[in-house]
Amino acid sequence: MGETSQQRLTAFWAAFGPGLLWAAAAIGVSHLVQSTRAGADAGLGLAGVILLALIVKYPFFEFGPRYAAATGTSLVEGYRRIGRWALWLYFAITVSTSLVIQSAIVLFTAFLLTYAFGLDWPLPFMGAVVLGGCAAMLWIGRFPWLDRMVKVILVLLAVSTVAAAVATLDRLDVGTLALLPPIGEGSGSVSFAFLLALVGWMPSAIDIAVWSSLWTLAKNEAARTTVSVTTARLDFGIGYVATGFLAFSFLILGAGIMFGSGTSFSGAGTVFATQLVDLYGTTLGGWMRPVVLVAVITTMLSTAVTVVDGFPRAIERTVRNLREPLEVAAGRPGGGTAYWVALAALGALTLLVLGAFVGSLTAMVDVATIVSFLTAPLLGYLNLRAVQSPDVAPEHRPSRRMVLLSWVGLILLAGTAAVFLISVIR
Repeated sequence: MGETSQQRLTAFWAAFGPGLLWAAAAIGVSHLVQSTRAGADAGLGLAGVILLALIVKYPFFEFGPRYAAATGTSLVEGYRRIGRWALWLYFAITVSTSLVIQSAIVLFTAFLLTYAFGLDWPLPFMGAVVLGGCAAMLWIGRFPWLDRMVKVILVLLAVSTVAAAVATLDRLDVGTLALLPPIGEGSGSVSFAFLLALVGWMPSAIDIAVWSSLWTLAKNEAARTTVSVTTARLDFGIGYVATGFLAFSFLILGAGIMFGSGTSFSGAGTVFATQLVDLYGTTLGGWMRPVVLVAVITTMLSTAVTVVDGFPRAIERTVRNLREPLEVAAGRPGGGTAYWVALAALGALTLLVLGAFVGSLTAMVDVATIVSFLTAPLLGYLNLRAVQSPDVAPEHRPSRRMVLLSWVGLILLAGTAAVFLISVIR
């Protein structure tokens, strides 16, 4: 290997990580529950839908690290440069969804940990353990520990999930493979509501593109380097491909083990996940149960730790931009007092929700997901405007094909949202 190649590899490794953090945040309920349920309900019939969602939503997520690397600022500053209304819109979406989404993820993680270790602890207490562990790791190790921990967790997640999926390959009914399964009732059919939910949250909500841009800047600060646009895009691309690969792995899990099994599956994500683990042990033998259990737990742990960091990081940056001049807000590093205040406040409110409103959490999550789903086209448009603005050098702006794909995605997202609203009104 020549010296130039070695230097490039060293530079890339120094910048590598934000894409995996984004992947860890995305690989959560959308994969563990939605992708697996897609396979359980329709076999491989929703593979085309998942692939389409991954393709058309890619630009809006990629614009986060692209913008950060090109401008040295986050998408939060990008929204502010578009207009304060854009920043207020993002802040409203974040505030209205952060508590409910974090509560649901902590609850899910706490439930799976009590199930895995046979504990009889109350879920609010186990939720406090999850939150306390995440907060302690972030307090002691800051961003570098988050970066390293997620890499380890994602390796365990990838190995265990792929191993479990491979074990089911001989059970797949390839005859179910289709671009779109029948809509309605009956074997192999899916409801229109589930189809919308799958598309809306595959691989994740558009608003976490902001997290990706913030993690890119945090990596620059931690590694004392300035990542290039090419490297930032490559780093994100690796994470995005991994996210898509695991989405299909979970689809195969559901299709190979649950499709056509005749088992009635729970609509609650936590119970559904434990049914998946138990069904694996029954079908393939007890030796596979720990493998699936590791896949399930690491999925939620990776999501929990990135969400506990992501929301406070975004809130801190947004509040700073709403209160201070742009040059001042953009020049200060993240992880300040406002970050820890937001993390502590969200943690305390999460425990309150788990203790007092756990029975209503499903309805609350539905509201939060609908808000993110309906605002996705607008946030996608803002991301596109940000990377096409004069603040981004012409050579770092998206190509014509990427812009075209973005507009196709916006039309599909807006159309899906319109169909959803019409179905609700009717």
